Amino acid sequence: MNRNSMSQFCLCGFACCMAVGTTMAQTGAPAKPKETAEVALTQQRPATAAETAIQRAADANKYIFLFFFRATDDATKVARTTLDAELLKLADRATTTAVNISDAQEKELVKKYGLDRAPMPLVLAVSPLGAVTRSFPGKFTEADLLTAFVSVGMEKCLKGLQDRKIVTICVQNEETEQNAGAMKGVNELVTDKEFAGTIQIVTIDPADKNELSLLKQFKVDPKTKVAETVLLAPPGTVVGNFVGDTTKEVLVAAVKSAAKGCDPKSGCCPPKAPTAGAPAPKTDVVENKS
Repeated sequence: MNRNSMSQFCLCGFACCMAVGTTMAQTGAPAKPKETAEVALTQQRPATAAETAIQRAADANKYIFLFFFRATDDATKVARTTLDAELLKLADRATTTAVNISDAQEKELVKKYGLDRAPMPLVLAVSPLGAVTRSFPGKFTEADLLTAFVSVGMEKCLKGLQDRKIVTICVQNEETEQNAGAMKGVNELVTDKEFAGTIQIVTIDPADKNELSLLKQFKVDPKTKVAETVLLAPPGTVVGNFVGDTTKEVLVAAVKSAAKGCDPKSGCCPPKAPTAGAPAPKTDVVENKS
């Protein structure tokens, strides 16, 4: 049973809208990344200082706060000093590195996050999985930085959406009913050739207190007695909340509905597939109001 209609929402302040210039084919399946010579060349080149810092943080299971700047003016100096001081208190959970967006060696990283024209300075919080969880333009406090740390479930959702995938949040545990039936449609969707490689499954235990915020955001009762499935489409659209059994046909219909029914003026919906040779569309950074 599909419990709610399609709705738009923003995840963790950065809202997946950042650097997720996602495209959706008319079939409703997310466009699959193309392997190009440029991509292959990028993968073969030596890692930059910032990329190395990001990898080290991931290896240590820490967040990294990327401090992007253009000039060394007073505002930049104050922001950098504040960030370094606050992160000393969070050293067991996070690290930081600075990135000059004018540095030619870091142009791929700047391009990845779509920051070439963004106001500076700007801080991006990146999780161990590589998901951007928050952005902090200008001034910020320790309390602000703490909002970047999200649950494992939310981290996986963000990563999946930012990788241009459809995310299926499967809320179930040993106590919930219809677990197998709820997974039936999901598993069929994963093996469907049309959606091959474009589905990210995130399993959430409703009894996990660390995921209460995620469950609340998607309007799932943590005391649910029946398995539930929440379907998300890039860049952050809830296209369905299904209680109990699911079928591939119902899930596919929900995804296609999201591709057709979105208002492009909202700035937070999948754009149409671009024509050959056209640049990937960009989406806006949206702050979390909650």
